[in-house]
Amino acid sequence: MNRYLPVARQHFLAALASTSVVVKSISAVVVLLYLLSWVVDTPYALGVTPGYLFPPNFWVWTLVTHGVVEQHVWGVAANLGTVMACGRLLEPLWGALELLIFFAVVNISAGLLAGLSYLLTYISTFDLDYLFAVRVYGAAGFVGGVLVALKQTMGDTTVLRVPQVRLKAAPALVLLLLALLRLSGLLDSCADLAAYSYGALSGWVYLRFYQRHSRGRGDMSDHFAFASFFPEALQPAVGLLAGLVHAALVKVKVCRKMVKRYDVGAPSSITISLPGTDPQDAERRRQLALKALNERLKRVDDQSAWPSMDDEEDEDEDEVRTDTQLLLPGGRDPSSTPRPAGGPVGASLSSTSLSSMSQSSGGPSAGGAQHPESSIISFEDAPSRS
Repeated sequence: MNRYLPVARQHFLAALASTSVVVKSISAVVVLLYLLSWVVDTPYALGVTPGYLFPPNFWVWTLVTHGVVEQHVWGVAANLGTVMACGRLLEPLWGALELLIFFAVVNISAGLLAGLSYLLTYISTFDLDYLFAVRVYGAAGFVGGVLVALKQTMGDTTVLRVPQVRLKAAPALVLLLLALLRLSGLLDSCADLAAYSYGALSGWVYLRFYQRHSRGRGDMSDHFAFASFFPEALQPAVGLLAGLVHAALVKVKVCRKMVKRYDVGAPSSITISLPGTDPQDAERRRQLALKALNERLKRVDDQSAWPSMDDEEDEDEDEVRTDTQLLLPGGRDPSSTPRPAGGPVGASLSSTSLSSMSQSSGGPSAGGAQHPESSIISFEDAPSRS
């Protein structure tokens, strides 16, 4: 175990160094509050207590701080791992500011809804423990929101091969796991289960209807519908119920109505964007693929830093290359032709003679038969006559 701790620490520091200021700040606050919890009861002062959240106490700051409060090492590890996953997977698509907004929306909504649920439970049972003995804190709510966001962006990614589990099924599986832990008694209260459920729900509502991006707001694709979080056998019934709830929320102006969009300014013909065919998910996948491709190309460029041998051979050939000379018919070099004696070096001009020139000269030369090398004609400067 001691051998793997330095390696894990090195990888964690390397991943943290490549993240933005938002991720580093959240991680630093989590570690600082964990160290502070050794001397101060941080869940009481900074966690959500349903009895203190609503009037007359009204501890509203706990809605902001409860998501970064941890009392155990495994809680710190889960919180930091979730924040780092957001920095590596979601921040390149959204940006640092959008990630901070998502973090605030999910945590505030999860704390508020969990406190309201315990308040309603107290009204039903009149048990004061639901108001003052419950502490809602930790990364459970943000984990739910992040898993929903990962389902939206990369839901087809395989998490486990045996059995085959894809990332789009992770929110429901984690919810089932927390329910089993609560039923078995390993969880002291339902606070983590409630925070996770409301965090996933608030994250889905924000991403579905309110998140701003280049194509407008929200994500109305079919693969991100509320029924897609449930098994296929239950999806028709859940889809019908979700449609009725959505229609009611549209009437009270909480959610917007899904409408068809017509792009009449398209260069070819009218482009119709229907609900469920929004290519926002395809754009996110394309950006992830481009990022992965750029990283691979960068590694390949770093490995191929040695010069090519072919380039060096081409440079040597260019240096050795000399001026070309014209060859005579038959492959002879004009520089190898003997110069006549007695004349100056620059006074003789050698040129090739075609067969038509020898025929137009009036027959064989005066000296007898024509020599094979008589095609070379030399002109010498004759002495001037007085």
